Amino acid sequence: MDIIVIYCTVPDKQIAKDITNILLKHKLAACVSMIDKVRSKFSWDGEICEEKEILMMIKTRRTNYGKIKLVIEDIHPYTVPEIIALPIVDCSEDYLKWLVKETGSQG
Repeated sequence: MDIIVIYCTVPDKQIAKDITNILLKHKLAACVSMIDKVRSKFSWDGEICEEKEILMMIKTRRTNYGKIKLVIEDIHPYTVPEIIALPIVDCSEDYLKWLVKETGSQG
């Protein structure tokens, strides 16, 4: 199985929608789930920071990771955006077939 979920946090809904629309239009992802009202705490330049963010969960093929990373980096306003890929160790056969179909031919 060669599918992954990419986690990416963004500061607002519009950026999440912009990234999602590009990924779906170009068949780089089969689905993007957006979880609103995530609170992130992190260390930045020696200070503890806290932000409201949107968590994007991008379901795709591993081979699309590089292109997705470039799309995110191009649109994302953060100096260091969170772009983390996790392997899917198992999923339903029907979901896998759907994901492969939806990411089949790059547009």
